[in-house]
Amino acid sequence: MIRIVIAEDQRMLLGALASLLDLEEDMEVVARASNGEEAVRLVQLHKPDVCIMDIEMPVRSGLDAAEELKSSGCKVMILTTFARSGYFERAIKAGAHGYLLKDSPSEELADSIRSIVSGRRIYASELVDDAYGQENPLTDREKEVLGLIADGKNTKEIATQLYITTGTVRNYISVILDKLGVSNRIEAITRFKEKGWFK
Repeated sequence: MIRIVIAEDQRMLLGALASLLDLEEDMEVVARASNGEEAVRLVQLHKPDVCIMDIEMPVRSGLDAAEELKSSGCKVMILTTFARSGYFERAIKAGAHGYLLKDSPSEELADSIRSIVSGRRIYASELVDDAYGQENPLTDREKEVLGLIADGKNTKEIATQLYITTGTVRNYISVILDKLGVSNRIEAITRFKEKGWFK
């Protein structure tokens, strides 16, 4: 019997997933969590084979929880609506054995769980294509500047914090906008977030 913990903050979806998997003869949902912290606690308590984890949850994200469970012996499968390459890359680093999108067919979920338990890794094909087709184009310094912009800092504050001139900050900003293919700072932050590149 494959023992499963599900972590999902949308209650209706949590109930539906649990009911769906309980219909499988070889699967049993042993616990349900509504956030990442609860998921870690329930995995440690029940020692399941697989933990199905959403990403964006309160208290602690699914990716942070997956990182903590890396050496627990429980295989983590990310199940999310977000097809973002940055999230996918973080999930791989966190040791996730699977990354599926919520719009995948329901029968694919049970089959993927069986594959993961047997030692395989299952990733949504569109994410694999995207992850290897698009790297984060910004340098570490450019990421630092964009992070400070996202924190609400103006050009002068960024210059002071990074010990560079305001002219250099403006140069960085124009390079960032150009690399991300956007026309202003707000769009740059939005694009960076959409890609899941903010750590």
